[in-house]
Amino acid sequence: MKTPEIPGFVDLQVNGFRGVDFSSPDLTGDAFVCACRELRSAGTAAFLPTLLTSPIEVYERNLPLMAELMERSENGLNALGFHLEGPFISSEQGARGVHNPSWVVKPDNALFDHLQHLSRGMIRMMTIAAETEGASELTRHAVSQGTVVSLGHQLASEREMKLLKEAGAISLTHFGNGIPMSIHRHRNPLWAGLAMEELTAMIITDGHHLPESIIRVILGMKGVDKTVVVSDSSPLAGLEPGTYTWMGADVILEKDGYLHQAQGPYLAGSSSTMLQCMNYLASLRLLDFEDLMQIGFYNPLRIIGADPPKSAGVSVMFEQKKRFFTLT
Repeated sequence: MKTPEIPGFVDLQVNGFRGVDFSSPDLTGDAFVCACRELRSAGTAAFLPTLLTSPIEVYERNLPLMAELMERSENGLNALGFHLEGPFISSEQGARGVHNPSWVVKPDNALFDHLQHLSRGMIRMMTIAAETEGASELTRHAVSQGTVVSLGHQLASEREMKLLKEAGAISLTHFGNGIPMSIHRHRNPLWAGLAMEELTAMIITDGHHLPESIIRVILGMKGVDKTVVVSDSSPLAGLEPGTYTWMGADVILEKDGYLHQAQGPYLAGSSSTMLQCMNYLASLRLLDFEDLMQIGFYNPLRIIGADPPKSAGVSVMFEQKKRFFTLT
């Protein structure tokens, strides 16, 4: 038995694909368009190009470059707007992940306005650390402009996270990741995030970022309505295994897709697409087809207030017996 087709999945966190880095100072328009089309061919019907913490010059160059291409209807791109994963995050080791601490800055309304202007008003989502000075003020300011604020790359207390929730934050970026290996057993962003039922958990289900047990706990606490799958794909997604340089550091892409820093225990983003993440989640047999569609298609659209994308030559079908999504 086969289920009707959908145009693909919706991904709220894509840093790049097949060698194209959306945060690279060398990004070209042709490369961006190519990455968009390659993602569509891989089963991603719509996505948010995600810029990591970068020097201001990169934002000033790349945001308008991509925004102009996204505005041209003749391009038919599947990019719905931007996700800024930084620069308003923690600079602390472990919490910042592969982000360069030299480029991290405190929340700044004027800087956000500058970035929003550069993006032609297309910043749909922004990740910030709740404990940073000025986070509440920036959250209220960004939300008033229609930007979704998500909490991540942080060492925030429960009180600090609640303040951001009250200011308008509604989600948790790659929940369960972007924190140090060792944290307080009770007072940490994991327990606090799970307990705040209003916050939607965005999770990377690539088989490397979260073990099955944690996925079960998150689904049990958040439910289908408050869970979203993201790929967090790096520019190395879709490439052959090997050693690469990304974000100024050597990273290793293993044969099984595990992507990590060459020096240190930290992951370096994902090498998976949404199709691969959804297939791993489907293989766990925790959710039926309707629930899988909710967290991989409808929920991300609802969070950013976007309309469902139309099919553009590539579709995804779910084979019920095999519990597997395939491209058609």
